[in-house]
Amino acid sequence: MHGIKLLMARQYVDNLSEEVKKGMLEKAEQGIWPSKAPIGYLNVEGPNGKKVVIPDPETGPIIKRIFERYVAGNISMEEVGQLAMEEGLPLKREGNYRAVVQYILKSRFYYGDFIYKKKVYKGIHEGLVSRECWDKVQEVRAKRNADKLRKPKNRKSFAFARMIACGHCGCSLIDELKKGKYIYYYCTHYRGKCDEPYVREEVLEEKFTEILRTLHFDDEALDWMRRALRESQADEQKYDS
Repeated sequence: MHGIKLLMARQYVDNLSEEVKKGMLEKAEQGIWPSKAPIGYLNVEGPNGKKVVIPDPETGPIIKRIFERYVAGNISMEEVGQLAMEEGLPLKREGNYRAVVQYILKSRFYYGDFIYKKKVYKGIHEGLVSRECWDKVQEVRAKRNADKLRKPKNRKSFAFARMIACGHCGCSLIDELKKGKYIYYYCTHYRGKCDEPYVREEVLEEKFTEILRTLHFDDEALDWMRRALRESQADEQKYDS
């Protein structure tokens, strides 16, 4: 009897699992996302009693801005993630912004489709961005990946990228190249209107130079900095190769 009960319980569990899978597949075929809503959306009960997803009024607009910022082509995934977190997106401060943002930018869900069991379905949920915007983001991603593979020798670097925050509102400063040679830094204004004006990189260099001239290091500290710079350069060359 004990063995029979075990077999019956096992059959019940298997049947229940199969029914759940059938139900989830049925929802997907109806255009309903059958799982937990991704970031930027909420699970709610629909008019027919079935769970559906709707845009989250708090995080949905932030997700939309992630796409809009990245498609502009002049900001990295890490910077996009940092700005999104400053606006309230629940990212861990010590987390990998690039991995999270990359997942978001690749997901079809945000323009209205979704993938379930390796098949693309047309969702009935409201997209946060247009299909055109999503396609442009994929083009930017592909171009950046191709640029990395080409390993450009004359790559332009921004000396103060991700180093400086606005002195008025605390938001990050974003760098921008003008006319192929002038570098400007400006506040993102994502916490509201900010009176912080554009600033040239040369001005920041002068200010940093004034500060550095007031610093004094002993021989031990200088040796440590030399080693750190050599190790950093070696890591960069290893990454580029």
